Amino acid sequence: MERRDRKRGSGAGNAGMADGFLMEVCVDSVESAVNAERGGAGRIELCAGLMEGGTTPSMGLLQVVKQCVRVPVFVMIRPRGGDFLYSDRELEVMKADIRLAKLHGADGLVFGALTEDGRIDTELCTALLAVCRPLPVTFHRAFDMVHDPLVALETLVSLGFERVLTSGCDSSALEGLPLIKRFTEQAKGRIVVVPGGGITERNLQRILEGSGAPEFHCSARSARDSGMKFRNSSVAMGSSLSVSEYSLKVADVAQVRTLNAIAKNIL
Repeated sequence: MERRDRKRGSGAGNAGMADGFLMEVCVDSVESAVNAERGGAGRIELCAGLMEGGTTPSMGLLQVVKQCVRVPVFVMIRPRGGDFLYSDRELEVMKADIRLAKLHGADGLVFGALTEDGRIDTELCTALLAVCRPLPVTFHRAFDMVHDPLVALETLVSLGFERVLTSGCDSSALEGLPLIKRFTEQAKGRIVVVPGGGITERNLQRILEGSGAPEFHCSARSARDSGMKFRNSSVAMGSSLSVSEYSLKVADVAQVRTLNAIAKNIL
């Protein structure tokens, strides 16, 4: 089926393709989205709250990003941080966010949901997939929290997800590499397995060669000091463990270009 053609990347065309590898960059700002595209990203995953692993972005952010970039923008649908066990009311929020994201130009959606015993929540996912169509959908790293990932992968195939983002059920894609390779072999092109989690220029080649995956997911961010001259060091907007308001994490064009160049040179 064309929507699962490993070379095309579900609507991404040839943009950002590196001789068969497609680079997806997760971003939480317009600046990061622009930098990701400039660096060679073939697709953007748009989120808020990257410190929490990504939550649903504002529709204002989606609108402006769509005005500024040409590569496909997949929108994270996650109503809060924490676990992936959702209530009926949270399901309604997710449905509403999907409808709004489609209205404002999303090219694809990204979500994941589990049952209390660590299985794919097929009922909830079926309900959300129905709202998402005809757009392609990625099951995000909630997959790494399942009880039996090999069974879960078959469930995602049967439900009709185009992709699954995974670190191989480990702390990073490098640590989970043996399992990612197993997922790719099991998938047999029925679903695209996308390694993500801790990918850097130091480990990308090893991850792509070792996994056999056609795509990869990264943030490629670096810290940038705030332009604020007056600073009140006695006040923090988040919890005491949060990062400083005066340090901004932004997708780095140079890092994205380096990762893209590595992927191009593997084949």
